[in-house]
Amino acid sequence: MQIKVIDHPLIKHKMAFLRDERRSMPEFRKLLHEIGLLMAFDVTRDLKLAETVIQTPVAVTKAEKLEKHPVLVNILRAGIGMLNPFMEILPKSRVGFLGMNRDEETLEAHSYYNKIPMQALDNKVLLLDPMLATGGSALSALDFLKSKGVTNVTFVCLVAAPEGVKAINAAYPDVTIYTAALDEKLNEKGYIVPGLGDAGDRIFGTGEDENL
Repeated sequence: MQIKVIDHPLIKHKMAFLRDERRSMPEFRKLLHEIGLLMAFDVTRDLKLAETVIQTPVAVTKAEKLEKHPVLVNILRAGIGMLNPFMEILPKSRVGFLGMNRDEETLEAHSYYNKIPMQALDNKVLLLDPMLATGGSALSALDFLKSKGVTNVTFVCLVAAPEGVKAINAAYPDVTIYTAALDEKLNEKGYIVPGLGDAGDRIFGTGEDENL
C-alpha cells in the first residue's frame, strides 16, 4: 500500500488521548492541533529548497529557503481541524476548500462547494482530512483536483482504514497517503474501528443530540 504511517512517540501518546471518548471538545481541538503540527514536519520533508544569500548580524552567508510553498486544500468540514496547524507551519501557503457530504445510507460522497487557488496547478498540494474511511470523500476530492489539472497531491489524515487506503491506491497510485494511524477496519456503518468517532462532530460539537 502507498501509505506512510508517521511513527513518533509523541504522536502515539497524543493519539491515545484524542481517541478517548472522554475528551471534551476543547481538548479534542487542542490535541488535533498538536498532532497536526507534529505530522507537518514529516509530511513536508520532501519539499524542495532553493539556495539564497542572507546577511546575518555577523556575516554574509548562504542559506536555503523553500523553492515553492505547497497549497493546502482541506475537505470540509472536518478538514478545518487539520488546516490551522499546517497554516501555522506554512504561513505563506495558499488555502483551498472542498465541501463534501457523505450519504449515510450509500456512504457515497457528494461535492457541494469548491474554491481552489490557481497555484495548485504548479505547486504540491496537501489534501487534508482527519479521517480516511471508505475513501469516498477523498476520491471525490482527488477526482475534482485531477480534473482541473492538479498533478502533485499528497493526502494527509489522522486515521486511515485499509479499505480507504486501497481505494485511493487503486484509483490514484501516484498519491502518497500520510497518516498518524492505520486502523483495523470499517464497521457496518462505515466508521473506522477503533477510530475516534466522527471527527467533525468532536471538533465542532455537532453530534446527533446537538443539531437543530
